[in-house]
Amino acid sequence: MRLLYFAWLRERLGCAEEEVALPPGIGTVGDLLGWLRGRGGAYAAVLTETARIRSAVNQDFASDATPIRAGDEIALFPPITGG
Repeated sequence: MRLLYFAWLRERLGCAEEEVALPPGIGTVGDLLGWLRGRGGAYAAVLTETARIRSAVNQDFASDATPIRAGDEIALFPPITGG
């Protein structure tokens, strides 16, 4: 699974992307966020602000309930504003 981080998430985590093997029992975006928080360090600090994080699965906007599977591309980013 390819994880992409944008804006302040990228800055605080210190990486723009990473490849991870999907752990057993992780079936939704919400599960993935919980697993990432469990990695500790910057992940725990950054991903506790879930109200400030949006996600996309394979370039489609997603919610915490969106199913994921091995081989997906998951993007995490702050809310988008326009003007």
